[in-house]
Amino acid sequence: NHAAEGFNPLCGDRLHLYLRVEDGVIADVGFQGSGCAISKASASLMTDSIKGRPVEEVRALFQRFHTMVTTPPDKSVEDMGKLSVLAGVREFPVRVKCASLAWHTLKAALDREPIVSTE
Repeated sequence: NHAAEGFNPLCGDRLHLYLRVEDGVIADVGFQGSGCAISKASASLMTDSIKGRPVEEVRALFQRFHTMVTTPPDKSVEDMGKLSVLAGVREFPVRVKCASLAWHTLKAALDREPIVSTE
């Protein structure tokens, strides 16, 4: 009952995200996409991380993830469990958009915005 398309025009990554929200909880989530390994891995880890969580908790997780991948590499970041594997993209600024595409698409789906771009 929620969906959005995300697109990274710099590298061509594209993602379609589908959510089923029931009683304020992400009951189910799935995606189809094409792009680099980072964008697909991030989408896969994200779907595992949000399924079964309340929407407000997921919105907070989006903020925490965004902070993790945009914090300068010389600063420490919060341990986010499995998601922490993507903290390394901070050292490659152009790859931050790859790692965050799924997350921005998630936010767009929750906000009922059909399309989002990383630009």
